[in-house]
Amino acid sequence: MEGTTLVRGTAAVPGLRLILVVVLTAALGVVGTPAFAEPGSSPGDEGDSKKLRVVLEAAAKGHVEAQAKLDASAKRQRQLAADLGQVEQRLSLVTVSAGAVASRSYQVGRLGPVDVMMGSANPDEFLERARQLEMLAQRDNEQLRELAQARADVAAAKAAIDNEVREQQRQVAVLAQKKRDAERALAEVGGQTSGGFVSASSRAAKPAPRNSDGSWPSESCSVDDPTTSGCITPRTLHAYQQARGAGFTRHTSCFRSGGGGEHPKGRACDFSAAAGGFENRSATGGDKSYGDRLAAFYVKNASRLGVLYVIWYRQIWMPGTGWRAYSGGGSPAADHTNHVHLSMI
Repeated sequence: MEGTTLVRGTAAVPGLRLILVVVLTAALGVVGTPAFAEPGSSPGDEGDSKKLRVVLEAAAKGHVEAQAKLDASAKRQRQLAADLGQVEQRLSLVTVSAGAVASRSYQVGRLGPVDVMMGSANPDEFLERARQLEMLAQRDNEQLRELAQARADVAAAKAAIDNEVREQQRQVAVLAQKKRDAERALAEVGGQTSGGFVSASSRAAKPAPRNSDGSWPSESCSVDDPTTSGCITPRTLHAYQQARGAGFTRHTSCFRSGGGGEHPKGRACDFSAAAGGFENRSATGGDKSYGDRLAAFYVKNASRLGVLYVIWYRQIWMPGTGWRAYSGGGSPAADHTNHVHLSMI
């Protein structure tokens, strides 16, 4: 009887029924726009330890910096090799001229003051021959000086090339060490080589600004984050905008004040796989495909954008290791099966 009275009561008061519907649906989280459940703000939510994050960040950053130095050194070496070719060509020409001077001196001897005096019939002829003597001496001395300078330039160019080769050997050693550091850290969490997410059809991103030597400029959390009320670095903003320009427009969250990693530094973003926002379930179907394509986009453009690493669907990509298995702890947020994580240098 009370139940019948209640139904009648709600029918008699339409506003009460609406309120009940709103309260119930709000409690279920399905009113209006879906509520965006962030991947997490505590260190454990991203599925790794502070120690692992520190090692991975150091290894990835060290690898990127070493690669930039290696590329810059190789560029300098190519320029030095071109310069050496020009200097050696000049040396060859100067050597021919200097050889002619030496041959003439050997055949007729150097004309000295006594020869000038003995062969002069009058003062005017004496002065003319003295002038010619001075001109010959200046020309010969200039050719010999040019020969010596050309030889010195060749030696300097070869020494510079040798220095660049040694620099490249140092950077290759750094790259190998950073790779070992990352592999050792990942091995502790079962990070074996995996197939990863790669797509040749991924759009090429517009490169982010670099220093003149090819290195990445140091940046702070200095620009407004369009995804939160916080801040991010200009390079992170550029990477975010490039992804959106490539069609990856689903919900994104970058700055996060709490926890560790790069989020509080404005150097990381999380991209939801589901169209409605971060969901507490692993992505499947079209959502999984979306995450696959986004991860592949950032991997393809890593060197253009300054990507430190990408984590998606129990795998992590780093510039020194490629894709490796990555276990975060079992939840969709920790295993990164509901969002793609991007960290920037």
